[in-house]
Amino acid sequence: MFEEFIHYISYSLAVFGAILVFYGGIRAVFRIIAKELFRKSYQYHDIRLDFTTRIVLGLEFFIAADLIKSILQPTLNDLIVLAVIVAIRTVVGYSLNAELKELSDNK
Repeated sequence: MFEEFIHYISYSLAVFGAILVFYGGIRAVFRIIAKELFRKSYQYHDIRLDFTTRIVLGLEFFIAADLIKSILQPTLNDLIVLAVIVAIRTVVGYSLNAELKELSDNK
């Protein structure tokens, strides 16, 4: 019962993270199309800032899902794999946060 509950929580967080990234991508595509075809006043800088923000937030949800999932599989091998995944996602998140800061400063 507890394992199933933890599994659903972890899965829900991962799905929500994927939805955030997907939503950000779709939103960016529509804004680019609107800018190019309909001459809307969107700036690529603002589109990138908006999309990157959603990617970073989605990555945070993925990390939370992996951490919660580790409760179910506490073997040493699984923890090592989790540590590598979290490290990679953290580096990507840090890089994206640095890009966000640069984009915000240039605005």
